Amino acid sequence: MLDIVEAFVLGIVQGLTEFLPVSSSGHLEIAKALLNDDSIAEQSLFTTVLLHFATALATIVVFRKDIFEIIFNCFKSDGKQQRNFILYIILSMIPAVIVGLTMEDFIEGLFSRNLLLIGFMLLITGLLLLFADRSFNGKKPVGVFSAITIGIAQAIAILPGISRSGATISTALILGVDRTKAARFSFLMVVPLIFGKIAKDLLDGSFFENVPSAGYATVGFLAAFFSGLFACKFMIGIVNNHGLKYFAYYCFAVFGWIMIANFVL
Repeated sequence: MLDIVEAFVLGIVQGLTEFLPVSSSGHLEIAKALLNDDSIAEQSLFTTVLLHFATALATIVVFRKDIFEIIFNCFKSDGKQQRNFILYIILSMIPAVIVGLTMEDFIEGLFSRNLLLIGFMLLITGLLLLFADRSFNGKKPVGVFSAITIGIAQAIAILPGISRSGATISTALILGVDRTKAARFSFLMVVPLIFGKIAKDLLDGSFFENVPSAGYATVGFLAAFFSGLFACKFMIGIVNNHGLKYFAYYCFAVFGWIMIANFVL
């Protein structure tokens, strides 16, 4: 029964933090420190892949009309807009792929309960969210320059405490991209990366080690999928209604708590 509860909690956390701008990696490190337990980081590769697949599937469901339009119209003579969008997605992926392939060991070294680093990265995330939320309502579509710049923001978000969705959406808004287009691009640009990471993990020899029970896998998948659906739709509304500031205040609060815990308590 405890395993099922654990699967449910992991699924909810994955589903929510994949889309909400609060940094799932940072909160995972905080949880490890609070619980003084490394078991959170030792979940099987199978579970990790399963939960990421669930959130990727949730993204596809939310944006299914956009995805079908892009796929079916890109081959038409008048499908230049769709072909350009695919190009922008590819360009946005390049920085994260380069960082992931060349700096993997360095990045892994940052995930070692370094709460001060996480605190300051959450502070940066909060400032970015606050500044972006106060930006003027842009009307620009995503272009080559903005796609590459947003991709660089996504690569920087590999750091624990920097929110991927927060960094990419905020960067798009600061560049003057339309709010709806900014959220749409931010969520769609990560889908190929997730599937690429899944493919890489499937080729890992340890993928089928510590495979959980069918009940554990099912509960975790469903929890991640449905919480991801909620978080994705909720985040789109937040972006459109200038609600990023509330997540900024949350990041500031967590930063303050980390500083107090580290220097006072």
